[in-house]
Amino acid sequence: MALSKDQITTNYPLPVYNYKVDIGPDTIAFSEVSGLEISYDTITYKESQVASGIAGPNVMYMPGAKKPLNITLKKGYVKGKSMPLLYNWLNATQLNRTEKKDITVHLCDENGESVVRWKVMDAFPVKLSAPSFNASSNEIAIESIELMASGLEMNEE
Repeated sequence: MALSKDQITTNYPLPVYNYKVDIGPDTIAFSEVSGLEISYDTITYKESQVASGIAGPNVMYMPGAKKPLNITLKKGYVKGKSMPLLYNWLNATQLNRTEKKDITVHLCDENGESVVRWKVMDAFPVKLSAPSFNASSNEIAIESIELMASGLEMNEE
């Protein structure tokens, strides 16, 4: 049985290629975004216990502190239009004038409307990588920037 367009829209997962990235007030196109995850350290607590006459260790695992968020943004290098915003942001960090920015990644529907958004809070750059160079390759030049942030929120639109 064929599905209607409305059924496909509501029952099929969204493709990952239709997204946009906002860094502060600027929208920048990236070819890849990775690292949008929340994780915690774990604490292992061991105690000796005598229960019902049987001695033995009691091991408990508990959540610890939230780990910092590390995300990577990759972009094709375009002559005269590449990453001056990100390069300048990284250099300001190096000069101890760090400006933390919020970054929002929007997953969009077929009309380009945001359906889900991930807001990365208080991000700052920690690494900018130039493209890899290889004379026997015809791949495009991809540069990347790594950011560290304090938190992540996810919201459906």
